[in-house]
Amino acid sequence: MSVKPVTRRTLLLGAGVTLVLSACGRQGGSDARQLGISAIPDQDPELLNRLYPAVAERLAEATGLKVAYRPVTDYTAVVRAFEIGDIHLAWMGGLTGVQARARVPGATAIAQRDIDADFHSLFIAHTDSGLRPFDRMDGLRALAGHTLTFGSETSTSGRLMPQYFMRQAGLEQSDLRGKPGFSGSHDATIEFVAKGSFEAGAVNKQVWDATAAAGKVDLSKAVVLWQTPGYADYHWLARPDLDKTYGAGTRQKILALLLGLDHRNTEDAKVLTLFGATSFIRTTNSAYDRIEGVARELGLLQ
Repeated sequence: MSVKPVTRRTLLLGAGVTLVLSACGRQGGSDARQLGISAIPDQDPELLNRLYPAVAERLAEATGLKVAYRPVTDYTAVVRAFEIGDIHLAWMGGLTGVQARARVPGATAIAQRDIDADFHSLFIAHTDSGLRPFDRMDGLRALAGHTLTFGSETSTSGRLMPQYFMRQAGLEQSDLRGKPGFSGSHDATIEFVAKGSFEAGAVNKQVWDATAAAGKVDLSKAVVLWQTPGYADYHWLARPDLDKTYGAGTRQKILALLLGLDHRNTEDAKVLTLFGATSFIRTTNSAYDRIEGVARELGLLQ
């Protein structure tokens, strides 16, 4: 029996709509006294609510601005809030970053984690599914006739690239048993597969590794089937009017903070650990050209 992700998404929609509506009520779409930041809700809200307020505090110290983390529970709401100027800096996935740049010409990908230049997804399965690990992409064809859940509908590592590799292997969504699910987050995908709600799932490798290390979820009934080839994924995206709105040099101060985080420093290490990284590195829009191409191919970018 599969979990119905529509119910989960319906419950989540309210918070995302609230953020966007509050943004629309602001004159000019932004508050020049306070820098708004946000992030795609790809993991457990408890973790996100520890991570991003800490990031906001560090950004405030670096820029001399008041910085507010504005949480949402829907990927689309982050893109929309970035588009209308409710937030000027956002932690995006590869796909959401491409979508946001399409809506905000001049927006710039400025930094990614050290793990994001060569990121990976995992296909996982419940041990009772009959599915077994494989070494080649064409092994994905074994998923035919099984139930599968992606993460968010606009997740790069939880939907876009897994679907792309499925197609490359000759497996279409119509070959699955029923329509694929959309769990809403990587944590939920892992939980659904581990409990047997879905026979298989596509998940972010970093979140899988963190979940396994934390030991908070019983993974005794879940197995990794295959790791995808690498691709570019998460990054910080800045609006083109960031300096105009908050003062010349603001973007550079933000970049300097991110690139200067050092895992050997106790306070920096706390932030980096929550990000699942050891450092941030520079990136550019062109690093996501492949993501843009795949998104257009799969009809996820207008």
